[in-house]
Amino acid sequence: MHENDKSIDVPFYNLNIILSATDNFSDANKLGQGGFGPVYKGTFPGGREIAVKRLSSCSGQGIDEFLNEVTLIAKLQHRNLVRLLGYCIKGTEKILLYEYMPNRSLDAFIFDQKNCMLLDWKKRFDIISGIARGLLYLHQDSRLRVIHRDLKTSNILLDEEMNPKISDFGLARIVEGKGTEASTNKVVGTYGYMSPEYALEGTFSIKSDVFSFGVVMLEIISGKKNTLFSNPREVLNLLGYAWRLWSENKTLDLVDPTMLGSCDEFQAMTCVNIGLLCVQEDPNDRPSMTNVVLMLGNETSLLPAPNQPAFVVRRRLSSLSSSSSAIPDSMSHNELTISMAQAR
Repeated sequence: MHENDKSIDVPFYNLNIILSATDNFSDANKLGQGGFGPVYKGTFPGGREIAVKRLSSCSGQGIDEFLNEVTLIAKLQHRNLVRLLGYCIKGTEKILLYEYMPNRSLDAFIFDQKNCMLLDWKKRFDIISGIARGLLYLHQDSRLRVIHRDLKTSNILLDEEMNPKISDFGLARIVEGKGTEASTNKVVGTYGYMSPEYALEGTFSIKSDVFSFGVVMLEIISGKKNTLFSNPREVLNLLGYAWRLWSENKTLDLVDPTMLGSCDEFQAMTCVNIGLLCVQEDPNDRPSMTNVVLMLGNETSLLPAPNQPAFVVRRRLSSLSSSSSAIPDSMSHNELTISMAQAR
């Protein structure tokens, strides 16, 4: 009945084909587990590899809502977004098929002592630039205006050539009309990446994504995780530490030491400056992704000086975690809960 829905731009797959591709959802093919349910690697008869996301029954989605959201995600087509290949509905099963990313997620590289050495400065800069272009597409260039709301390193997947692709649109919102801001009574997201206005007030906008991008950018440069940043001599988190180094003209001290030999120092300092601009406390002080992409591509432009960023002290993040309903980084939400938000 839903198999021939003409409004959906991606193919419907028979459950038996998916069962065969994943060897009946075998543990050997399991790639991971999130709040939305398990993810499996699948292989079609011709050898094509896919990622199969099997939505759990507790995702709370009905079939009509699921189909509506598949239709929306299918409209997002960009080289820096993970591509939806198909879907399946059979009884209680609701399944999404995505392109398979052989290098998994960015966090498995930059936060791993061995894998981080595989990412020299050029690769990291290219990853930063690709994420920026993907976000710009979501905010401005797609047929929809999409706020991701959960951008983080574990949601950036890497293809065989280490090109970044933004994934997991489980918390994304589509903002209608020309608006760029909306609000919610239920704050969900990931500590360390959430903007202050969203974490504390439930207000989110494209500038909330810009904040998250700034955190990701500083993590890529430093190889350190904002939520786990640990320095016995510091009460600052990664954002505060980066700002202090910048204000003391010691910006290069932030750079991951494993890539100092390959680092373009001017480019690295420019990226730290941009990252700090993105994590400003006031959303109006953060650049748009249009300006971020321009700044990344223009080595001669003078950048504005950042102010002290939001959430710079570690214990302030701890107090936030006890009062917010946001989810920790180890958890995720249903891959497919894009919903409409009335813009203000």
